[in-house]
Amino acid sequence: MAFEIVETDNVRSAGGRPYSAALKVGDHLYLSGQVPIDGDGNTVGPGDPAGQWRQCFENTKELVEAAGATMADIYLTLSVTDMRVYMDHGDIRKEYLSQPYPASTVVQIGSLAMPDWFIEIESIVYWGT
Repeated sequence: MAFEIVETDNVRSAGGRPYSAALKVGDHLYLSGQVPIDGDGNTVGPGDPAGQWRQCFENTKELVEAAGATMADIYLTLSVTDMRVYMDHGDIRKEYLSQPYPASTVVQIGSLAMPDWFIEIESIVYWGT
């Protein structure tokens, strides 16, 4: 089955590294981990976990919609550098997700690619029948 690279002007592979922001294969979309960077590659919300959550979700949402799906079709894997970042910001998830909430996994890790990042969101989307 053929695949299609999905990226937007604001969301693409970071720093020219050899990976795709998202790959669409039929009715599936596989998103690389979305981190708190804007379209210019700048970190959003240094020291501000809430701002970083929103940027990660904005990046994710933009790719999902560019592929023709919605956030209602998503499964999430969340990586956080401190579990409090996850526990203290459930309200932000409700800004982007609705009931029935998607299945998701959260793991605490030692660090992300940049020392001032708190969160990374990896996703799989399926909108077929």
